[in-house]
Amino acid sequence: MKLIAAYLLLSLGKESKPTAEDVTKLLSTVGIEADNERLEKLISELDGKDVSELISEGKEKLASVPSGGAVAAAAPAAGAGGDAAAAPAEEEKKKEEEKEESDEDMGFGLFD
Repeated sequence: MKLIAAYLLLSLGKESKPTAEDVTKLLSTVGIEADNERLEKLISELDGKDVSELISEGKEKLASVPSGGAVAAAAPAAGAGGDAAAAPAEEEKKKEEEKEESDEDMGFGLFD
C-alpha cells in the first residue's frame, strides 16, 4: 500500500509517469525503505496505463461488491424477539466482561 500511495502522490504532482527511483526517493524522505522487487512489479504493471482510468475502473468494480448489510439487519431482528431474547444477550455480555477482566490479572494490558 505504501508503494501504491507513493506512486499515486507522485502521479498527481508530475506530468510524466513516476519511476521506481522517484517512488524510492519519496519513501526515503519519511524513513521508509522500498521493497525493490514489489516496486518493479508495480511499475511494470502500471506502465502505459492512465492512473485516473484505473481508478474509475476500480470504482465500478467496488460498486458491485456487497458490504455490511447483513450485520445491520441482524441487530434489529434480535431486539424484536422481546425480553426472552434479551436475557441470553445480557449473559453473553457479562461473560465477555469477565474474560476481559481476567486479562488485567496478568500484569499487562494490550496498550501497555
